[in-house]
Amino acid sequence: MAIKHQIPPEAHATLQDNPDALYLDVRTEVEFAAGHAPRAINIPVMVAKGPGQMQLNLDFVEIVVKVIPLDKKLIVGCMVGGRSQRACEMLEEAGFIDLINVVGGFGGQRDASGQVVVVGWKDAGLPVTTELGDATYAALRSKAGV
Repeated sequence: MAIKHQIPPEAHATLQDNPDALYLDVRTEVEFAAGHAPRAINIPVMVAKGPGQMQLNLDFVEIVVKVIPLDKKLIVGCMVGGRSQRACEMLEEAGFIDLINVVGGFGGQRDASGQVVVVGWKDAGLPVTTELGDATYAALRSKAGV
């Protein structure tokens, strides 16, 4: 099944219309802790390798598969939409069948001149929380036994 794309207000509406849908935030733990969509969980697709360097989280797919059913409707978001697109491709390959990439992500997508071309979740005025609970990467890693 093809990966769908939605801008943040559409993704928010999908979450409202589908109470069983899940927002998978694939940003870093620090980005997630600073603010995220309510009911979101955090499993970073990229992790810090060193100062200013990122690398693929080699445990990403394994953890997602262990904590989320393959048929769950997943709204996948990052800061602008690039990491979440990559995450969607990896999850599709792993067998997930209902994936939506949030274009514009949490922070908005900009063109080469720095102009906002897609308003992000936060700037669209959509609900944001800093509550963590059991939605953190550490909690989900533990749940997955990784």
